[in-house]
Amino acid sequence: MVDLGPHGPVGHNWWTPPPFLHASRPRPARAPVRKPHSMTQTITVIRGDGIGPEIMDATLYVLDALKVGLAYEEADAGLVALEKHGDLLPQATLDSIRKNGVALKSPLTTPVGEGFSSINVALRRHFDLYANVRPAKSFPNTKSRFPDGVDLITVRENTEGAYIGEGQSISEDGETALLTQKITRKGSERIVRYAYELARKTGRKKVTIVHKANILKTTSGLFLKVAREVAAQYPEIQTNEMIVDNTCMQLVMRPEQFDIIVTTNLFGDIISDLCAGLVGGLGLAPGANIGADAAIFEAVHGSAPDIAGKGVANPCALLLGAAQMLDHLGQPEKAERLRAAIIATLEAKDSLTPDLGGEGTTMSFAKAIASRV
Repeated sequence: MVDLGPHGPVGHNWWTPPPFLHASRPRPARAPVRKPHSMTQTITVIRGDGIGPEIMDATLYVLDALKVGLAYEEADAGLVALEKHGDLLPQATLDSIRKNGVALKSPLTTPVGEGFSSINVALRRHFDLYANVRPAKSFPNTKSRFPDGVDLITVRENTEGAYIGEGQSISEDGETALLTQKITRKGSERIVRYAYELARKTGRKKVTIVHKANILKTTSGLFLKVAREVAAQYPEIQTNEMIVDNTCMQLVMRPEQFDIIVTTNLFGDIISDLCAGLVGGLGLAPGANIGADAAIFEAVHGSAPDIAGKGVANPCALLLGAAQMLDHLGQPEKAERLRAAIIATLEAKDSLTPDLGGEGTTMSFAKAIASRV
C-alpha cells in the first residue's frame, strides 16, 4: 500500500428541480481511455471487484447514451490491482485521480485479516475527501418501507472521529482495548459549512445537526459548538439539533421531517445506511466523497461476490452516483435526466433486476434506462 498523505459542494439541482476474499472473474482487455463523445472532461474509472465491472459497464453505457461528453481513463484498485500490480491501491491509480480530479468507482474488496487497510479509507485520507454525501430518496416499485416521502441527504465528516485509527491498543491480558477519537475545529467547521452551502444551493430548507454532546462532552461537544457558530451564519436555513439515538428513532418513525443531516464520521456511517434501508437498501444508495482538489463518486454497497458474473446486479446505485458526479461537473440538466430515466424505468417495471422484483439483467436494465434519457 502506498503511504497516505481535497471540488466544492455538489452542483446545483440535487434532487428537486431548482468479507470475503474472492478471485476477480476474467474479463476482456479494455483500452485504458474511452472517448464516447467530444471530450470536455476526463474522469478516472475504477471498475472494482465482484459485480463492479458489470455495473460499471452498465453505467458507462447509460452515460454514453446521455452524451455527457466525458472521456474515461481506467485505473485499477482492489483485488484486481493486487493480482496485477501487487498493490491494492497502486500509485498509478492515485496519480490518475489527482490528475483528473474526479473518479467514478465501483465496489472494492479489501482482504480481511492479512494486515490490509481499507482501500476506501485510504482514498479518503490521501485526497482529504472530507465530505461524504449520501442521498436517500424514495423510488417507485421498490421493496421499501417508505415508497414515497423520503428525500434527504446525510452529510458525514469523512476524515476524523472514531475512524482515524490512531491510539489503538489492547492490554497484554486482552481484557482492555483503547482507541483515540479526534474531532477538530477545522474539520467540524468545513463539514458543517459544506452542509449549509449544499442546502443553500439546492433550495433545501433545514439542516439537522446530529451529535452526542450530552455524553461525549469534549469531542461531540466541540462539533456541536462549532456547528452552532456556522449555523448562525445561515439565518435563512432552519437549524435543528438532535441526539444521535433519537435521530435513529425519528428516522424510522417520521423520515419526512429531515432534509439535510450533518454529523461526525461514525454517526454518519450508521445513519446513512439506516437511511438507505428506509428506501429499499444499498442497491439504491449512491455516495460522493468530496474534497477541495478531488472527488470520488461510487455505489456504497459491497462487491457481492456471490452474484458476480451472473449479470443480475442492480446498477442503480452506481448510476445515481454518476448523477451526483454530473451535478459536480456542472451538468445538472443531464443529472436530472438520468434520475428521471431511472424513475421512469422503475415506474414501468421495465427489465428490473431480481432484487427489484423483475427478471431483467444488469445490461437489459441499463438499456431500458438509456432508452429514456
